[in-house]
Amino acid sequence: MTLKQYLFLMSVAAGLCWVAWFFMILSTDPNQANTLIFIFFYLSFFLAILGTFSVIGFLIKMKIIKNDEIIFRHVKKTFRQSIIFATLIILALFLLQKSLLTWWNSILLALLFVVFEGVIFTNRHYKNNDYVK
Repeated sequence: MTLKQYLFLMSVAAGLCWVAWFFMILSTDPNQANTLIFIFFYLSFFLAILGTFSVIGFLIKMKIIKNDEIIFRHVKKTFRQSIIFATLIILALFLLQKSLLTWWNSILLALLFVVFEGVIFTNRHYKNNDYVK
């Protein structure tokens, strides 16, 4: 799959997930919703955020790192960071729904994800010494 195909498919998929999420907001009553509806709500929102920030993050990184011949290697990193960011938002919304979100919970949750990203970043091992960082 080429980079243009990836960006196009990810954009279309994110758009469809946003449409599904807005449909959930407009067509359901949260006071009468069951667990399955909440699962679909959170899943569609997670996938929409994931796709959107994956594409936007990659495009921003592409603008910052100009003339990099191996720009496609940054796709994996921006996708991982989008997963972490989307998970952070979904967990915060879930805690808010359960009335458990406080300022110190928010700080702890953000620190947890920063430490998680830091652990992933520091544990990288490259077999190829010619890898461009």
